[in-house]
Amino acid sequence: MIQEHSPLLTDLYQLTMMQAYYDKGMQEEAVFEFFFRDFPDNRRFLIACGLQQALQYLESIQFSDEDIDYLRRDGRFHDTFLNQLREFSFTGDIHAMAEGTIFFSHEPILRVTAPLPQAQLVETRLINILQFQTMIASKAARMTRLLPDTLLIDYGLRRSHGAEAGVMAARGAYCGGFAGTATVLAGKMFNIPTYGTMAHSFIQAHDSEEEAFYDFATSHPENCVLLLDTYNTERAVERVVTLSRKLKQQDITIKGVRLDSGDMVQLSKKVRTVLDENGLQEILIFASGDMDEYSLQKFVDNNAPVDGFGIGSKLTTSADHPYFDCAYKLVEFKGRGRRKLAESKSTWPGRKQVFRSFSKFSKFAGDILGLTDEQHGSTSLIHHYMKNGKTITPLPPLEEARAFAMEQMRQLPADIDRSAYRYPVTPSEKLEEYARQVTKELEERNR
Repeated sequence: MIQEHSPLLTDLYQLTMMQAYYDKGMQEEAVFEFFFRDFPDNRRFLIACGLQQALQYLESIQFSDEDIDYLRRDGRFHDTFLNQLREFSFTGDIHAMAEGTIFFSHEPILRVTAPLPQAQLVETRLINILQFQTMIASKAARMTRLLPDTLLIDYGLRRSHGAEAGVMAARGAYCGGFAGTATVLAGKMFNIPTYGTMAHSFIQAHDSEEEAFYDFATSHPENCVLLLDTYNTERAVERVVTLSRKLKQQDITIKGVRLDSGDMVQLSKKVRTVLDENGLQEILIFASGDMDEYSLQKFVDNNAPVDGFGIGSKLTTSADHPYFDCAYKLVEFKGRGRRKLAESKSTWPGRKQVFRSFSKFSKFAGDILGLTDEQHGSTSLIHHYMKNGKTITPLPPLEEARAFAMEQMRQLPADIDRSAYRYPVTPSEKLEEYARQVTKELEERNR
């Protein structure tokens, strides 16, 4: 079983650099920032997610005797360094955007301030936590925006890339606006509403479809959703009509029916017609399958009468963009600004704040990327969450982060989806001047 707080959940070069830092006495304060570079063309914004797990990791990380023994057997590390690791704990500060915050390219969503070896070691796991949940929350938000009044449920655990990914995808999807998940452990861990009824195997295990429907309805009278497409969808909905009359005599109401294959746009219309003609307007239609925002668009374009969707593989893997270009970069060391100058991957030096302004209609009007000591008379997005290795600002429940994300989606500019539109993120004059100063110093020292 993977230990999610293990210090060995990292890249080897973090440890090799860490030993060199210790050997050379380089333990002064360093500042790293985590940000996303240019977004894919079809991602106009992202939603910050994963801060809770990042803070939990930083509070818990320590080297066990087994870890030390493994590193000793590896042969790359000397005993002095290994003995120092026995006393390791994270003692730094964390500033970050609140979970559920909408952000844009090159805006830092998390800042680590800690002794250099500590800040270096945690890079890999922090990227791992924050990139994934942010990616899934942002994918979910695209579907939420398309169908804001429709029940959207995460169905993706079974095809996720591992257990942790499946659970954290459920968390990210909920933050991005989904109504719940089929993953029971995510429901327990994060208080996410859970949804689920039956699989085709339940129908197949019975001698007849009618018997399967009746058995499930009487076993789950408050949550009776029947799967229609095991054999023949159109015959199945007729059976639902007949069964509904029988069940009403037992005070059981069929809550919904689910489609899982075929031309679900056309099938949903046929099913809705049959149900309505028989006075069963209260029965909802739920669809599941290989879906994402692109296939959901077809349901919208064709006015398909579907009340909810189960979204699986393409959500949990963010299938159209399964990774994002993000980075964790040193921006200050020993009180001096640091930056990367490489072509196409240059970075801004110094500790930064993101300042957001709003229009008179409470829509996002633009962001300023500035230094932390600046004042721009607008909303500051980065806040202090951890001091000396301990969380000082309790995170709100996930439900509040979800509500925050949904409110911000309503505040996005009207032009956000236009192909030529780019949300304005402007570096402040002070940041630009500081960057020129740091660049000059670096060039002089590295001639």
